[in-house]
Amino acid sequence: MFYTLKKVVNKALVAFVVVATLVFVFSWMGFSWMGSAIAIEISETSRTVVLNDAGEQITLSLEDFAIGQRQFNSSCAQCHIDGGSKTNPDVDLSTLTLANATPARDNIESIVDYLTYPTTYDGLGSLEELHPSISRSDLFPRMKDLTESDLSAIAGYILAEPKIVGDQWAGGKPKR
Repeated sequence: MFYTLKKVVNKALVAFVVVATLVFVFSWMGFSWMGSAIAIEISETSRTVVLNDAGEQITLSLEDFAIGQRQFNSSCAQCHIDGGSKTNPDVDLSTLTLANATPARDNIESIVDYLTYPTTYDGLGSLEELHPSISRSDLFPRMKDLTESDLSAIAGYILAEPKIVGDQWAGGKPKR
């Protein structure tokens, strides 16, 4: 009986270790079982963002928001954690900062344009060799696999997140 019990316990322990290892590996690779559950709590109002310079609005699907969040976290958050900017704290991802850029970066299409061809805040110079972009994926390999749909999802996430977390986005610093 002791031998049988020991055999059952060993099999259960092996199964537990395998499952725990798989959960750890998939979580480490960016897969999230909670992503959908968290996204369900986000209202349509919070997910409604400006699409283009004409002011048309679009409501992101829960899936697009979750994709944008995941892609932002894996491709952008190293420098833009919580909407801030490590390289230039005066140019964050707050709604006001994006709106005051030249050209304005306060809608999905303009942010996608920036992620493809980044320019300085005043719009006068190129940042293609300094800021990750699709146009220079040879310098920034993380950008190589992002599709137009991924870029739109990232842009939507950047625009929706301040509505969800409020002042926590972009460092919560007072606006000048």
